[in-house]
Order: sequence, then structure tokens, then C-alpha cells
Amino acid sequence: MVTLQEVKQYLRIDFEDDDPLLLSLIFTAKQLVMDVGRMDETQLAAMLYTVSYLYENRNTADFSKLTLTLRAMLFAQREGVM
Repeated sequence: MVTLQEVKQYLRIDFEDDDPLLLSLIFTAKQLVMDVGRMDETQLAAMLYTVSYLYENRNTADFSKLTLTLRAMLFAQREGVM
């Protein structure tokens, strides 16, 4: 599972104002990674990418585009390509 501190370090956020939003995005990322990749939440790179995308595009997120990108990332890992 990705922690709040890992996400904040990845996004280079050093303030607490967005902590509730980030926690919500972490939960959403976990669900998306598990649904799309049919895997557990140990897929750190996919979760960090998802949180980053959702945070940076919080007003205009394209879930279709996000899901396609996650499929590409996670299916490669599932098939042993990565």
C-alpha cells in the first residue's frame, strides 16, 4: 500500500492542506489498480501514477484515458513483460 508520505514525496508536496484529498486519491488509486490489473495493492508504480494523474487533473480527469494507461502498465506486469 502506498502511504500518504510516499505520495507527497513523489508529488513533491510539502504542505498538509491537500492531505484529505490525497488520502481519497490513494483509496481511488488502490481500487483502480486492483480492478484494472486484477492484482493486489502492491503495484507501487501504478498506484503512484494513478494518484499523480488524479491529483494533477483533479478537475478534468479522463478516467477512460487513465484506465487505458493502467491496463498497459499492469497487463505488461501480469504477463511478465516487465
